[in-house]
Amino acid sequence: MPELPEVETTARGIGPHVIGRTLVAVCVHQPILRYPVAEDLSQILAQQTVVSLSRRGKYLLMQCERGHLLIHLGMSGCLRMQPTGHRLRKYDHLVWCFDHGEDLVFNDPRRFGLVLWTTENPFQHRLLAHLGVEPLTDSFHAEMLYAKAKTRKQSVKQFIMDHKVVVGVGNIYASEALFMAAIDPRRSCQRISLARYERLVMGIKQVLAAAIDQGGTTLKDFSSNHQPGYFQQSLQVYGRHDQPCVHCGNAIRQVHLGQRNSYFCAHCQR
Repeated sequence: MPELPEVETTARGIGPHVIGRTLVAVCVHQPILRYPVAEDLSQILAQQTVVSLSRRGKYLLMQCERGHLLIHLGMSGCLRMQPTGHRLRKYDHLVWCFDHGEDLVFNDPRRFGLVLWTTENPFQHRLLAHLGVEPLTDSFHAEMLYAKAKTRKQSVKQFIMDHKVVVGVGNIYASEALFMAAIDPRRSCQRISLARYERLVMGIKQVLAAAIDQGGTTLKDFSSNHQPGYFQQSLQVYGRHDQPCVHCGNAIRQVHLGQRNSYFCAHCQR
């Protein structure tokens, strides 16, 4: 599913096309997503100008003149820009038509995504209020992780994937960051020193920044604004079961943690 780097890449890709532009129409072709799309969304958004487009966790926030749209891509959704008058594709559920002759199209084969309108502070919305810190900000640091870990009884990989602790560290990026920090994903989060958490924070920041720079990771049917992500070509452990470790040559192992496949080198990660 699209993770933080893919969502950030999407925001950066479509932002220049929609910010400062006025909506002339909104066409809802399929209103039944994870939550129903507001019946009057077309009337609500008509003639509103997009003020900004940002990201919180894996949610996109489109600020308009009189409120915000909360957009989540679900398991396989994507947003793309198309010239006005384009032919609809299968699973094109919503189309935002702008005054400069371009449309923003939301496509979601599995319909696990969402498009919600709110006039309240979006950061206080029930879907966002509980989210943890953003990993690419100064608020995400080793001292914070070390303190929170003291009250948890779970593996370090499950700990850093908890979106109430830190947002956006999905399965791929957790595996890669733990490898960079030389930490066994199975190790209890309570049994990791502050110094090791410092390396882990650095690894998380580096792997997410690199993924954003490379357009995210292409998985199955996800692409960002027609452009595939290239970070998959840089993966060092994820999906490399039984292949040699890039550092020591020992075979990469695969285990299940929290119903997720986890990949690591038993020799390099302790």
